[in-house]
Amino acid sequence: MADAVLPATRPPVWSRVGARVRSLDARYLQIGFLGSFLLFGALVRDFALRPEQVVLTFAAALATQRIGAQLTGLPSHSLLSAVVTSLGLSILVRADSLWVHPLVATLAIGAKFAIRWNGKHLYNPANLGAMIALLLLPGAWISPGQWGSDMLLALWVATFGITVSSSARRFDIAWAFLAIYVGLLVLRIVYLGARWAVLENQLSSGALILFTFFMITDPMTTPNHRLMRFLYAAIVAVGAFVWTYVFFDTNGLIWALFLATPLVPLLDRLMPAAKFQWRPQSPYPTAPSGRADSR
Repeated sequence: MADAVLPATRPPVWSRVGARVRSLDARYLQIGFLGSFLLFGALVRDFALRPEQVVLTFAAALATQRIGAQLTGLPSHSLLSAVVTSLGLSILVRADSLWVHPLVATLAIGAKFAIRWNGKHLYNPANLGAMIALLLLPGAWISPGQWGSDMLLALWVATFGITVSSSARRFDIAWAFLAIYVGLLVLRIVYLGARWAVLENQLSSGALILFTFFMITDPMTTPNHRLMRFLYAAIVAVGAFVWTYVFFDTNGLIWALFLATPLVPLLDRLMPAAKFQWRPQSPYPTAPSGRADSR
């Protein structure tokens, strides 16, 4: 008598949902989260951001991305990256005038096509755009301090950030950066003999968690090899700590990433590895095969 064939068991609902989320292009998750965060900030936190500035940011970024894509033959789904950049710039940059945001968006997206190495754009567009606004444009500033510091918000940001960075396969650099940076904060608290409530306040900052899971984890602007990503995370963490607590600049995270970015080509050369590719069918990094979205 033949053995009875048992029906296949379906995995639990939560497992299927988790697998489905991880299979999404990470940029969809980024857009959903950053859009919600921007909306929350505009309606509840009062970020002093004018709706016209957001609209102009998106218009300039999408137009620049479209023109660049047409000139280079990039697939149309690369517009997702422009949307992510627009949201990031809307959260980061503040200005007294309407022209600053679209100009910053145009320059940041344009740099993806102009400043390249080994088939990758060099700078994270949101990071570069923030630095352009800070250094070159009058009446513009970076406003990380207004993102909120309550623990509940930080936990929500961390939860979504973990999901996004995991699906983009840059979970390692996020935790490496966070571990080193938090370790330095702990040493500072011990050295100064300060209350541990100070550390709690620093760790509950939405700015820190957003930077960790949505900027330094950009798979197109971080080293390809895992060991080099760990080294890169350490460099950025130390740089951010020094810039913030030695130079007393609240934009230490943004500065550290900007200054460390030119090291990425060197780290890729020291330990070569397969380059990350955004693909509409799969979020997993693969070796180049045919035309893929590398922007």
